[in-house]
Amino acid sequence: MKIVLYIVLGLLALCLLLLLAAVIRTLLTPARRSEWTPRRDPEREAAYAEKLARMVRCETVSAKGEIRREKFLAFHGVLAELFPLVHEKLEKTEIDGALLYRWPGASAERPLVLMAHQDVVPAEGEWTHGHFSGDIDEEGRIWGRGSADDKSSLMTIFQAVEELLADGFIPPQDVYISSSNTEEVGGDGCPKLVAELEKRGVKPYLVNDEGGAVTADPMAGIHGHFAMLGILEKGQGNLLISARSRGGHSSYPAKNSPIARLSRFVCDIEKHNPMRSVITPQLKTMLENMGAYGPFHFRLLFGNLWLFGPLLIRLMPSLSPQAAALLRTTVAFTMQSGSDGCNVLPQEATLTLNLRYMPHQNREESNAIIRKLAQKYDLEVKIIDEYDACEPVRTDTPAFRLLTDTVREVFPGLPLVPYVMTGGTDARHYQRICGTCVRFCPIVYGPDQMKGMHGLNEYVDAYSLPGAVDYYQALIRNNK
Repeated sequence: MKIVLYIVLGLLALCLLLLLAAVIRTLLTPARRSEWTPRRDPEREAAYAEKLARMVRCETVSAKGEIRREKFLAFHGVLAELFPLVHEKLEKTEIDGALLYRWPGASAERPLVLMAHQDVVPAEGEWTHGHFSGDIDEEGRIWGRGSADDKSSLMTIFQAVEELLADGFIPPQDVYISSSNTEEVGGDGCPKLVAELEKRGVKPYLVNDEGGAVTADPMAGIHGHFAMLGILEKGQGNLLISARSRGGHSSYPAKNSPIARLSRFVCDIEKHNPMRSVITPQLKTMLENMGAYGPFHFRLLFGNLWLFGPLLIRLMPSLSPQAAALLRTTVAFTMQSGSDGCNVLPQEATLTLNLRYMPHQNREESNAIIRKLAQKYDLEVKIIDEYDACEPVRTDTPAFRLLTDTVREVFPGLPLVPYVMTGGTDARHYQRICGTCVRFCPIVYGPDQMKGMHGLNEYVDAYSLPGAVDYYQALIRNNK
């Protein structure tokens, strides 16, 4: 008994020493503050807001399985009116509504690709301003679907090139503008553009797409603006789960019906999530960077993951769905069907699952877990579509430093945070021809803008547009 007591006391003493070491380490590490604030330029803001408003008013909703080329050709006409020099000086290629522009530089050795998509998701519900109004209010906010996602990026890319052309500037390296019209539906717009570049033998040095942004207050307890640089994009899969029976009349229902089995399957996953939670190296970097700007308990936890990592793995899923999604493959139940009659038991009921795969538990392993659980309830699994998580972007390459140095130049005092993206982008298609595809949109997004993307009342602030134009211009200049 004494030996057991000594072991317990020894372990407690060790835990206290480790905790004391972590506290001392945190106290010796000074708290940081985000020093960047937006610089105002009313004249440029007003001019850029008008151009973005014109683009928003041109409705460009995409649909899965449809090209809708004529709709996008009308939008291209608006672009040609707003940016005449781009359309006069650059080599334009249009493929089923997707756009690729080449701006020849002094060299073609390290081509730069700037990306932003044309299409938007549908707008539904009651909005403060019309769905595609392009209204500009007294505070300089541009309203309408696509204002934030992703026409503000597209506008500022075009504007950056337009102004450089007006100055007679010749880029040091070739510059490409890549703009898909099927990003929101996971279509083949961007793959066709990548195939075109492959055919030309073009291997981009750096690809800059949407994803991260200049984000205000990115986490509860973390205040200020941060450049969120997306370096890891999760994969995605859609699985159809089916339950079958002989059907029958609802007046004498049998047990274990298709809907009952599907319901038990859903409840099982909801109550006992089968996916492993892991703090990946990319998430570790993100937490350490952001924690340095938080209160003491944030700095203690995030700055000492060697000690508190297992605790965070258990705590983060309870904080928010977003926090849970950073740790593991997620399973979302999105669509369901059953009988066509109120008094008829279904012969078949179905459920659609959307999975977002993490690299440590990619599609093969994650799908196998779902299949095993489905067998438990006598369910069938069919894969609708799937793709693995992308390879993480290396942050020690010259191409990545080009981007981070440019962010620091244009946004002095803005902290840089590499982070894990839970959503999807077109940039994943470029990863087969480019090793550095960074998801960063230089537009300022706060919590309200984030809620508006794919939701109600989407808008973007005009004050964030000049900085984005400056960023794209600096990136083009710096790629020497």
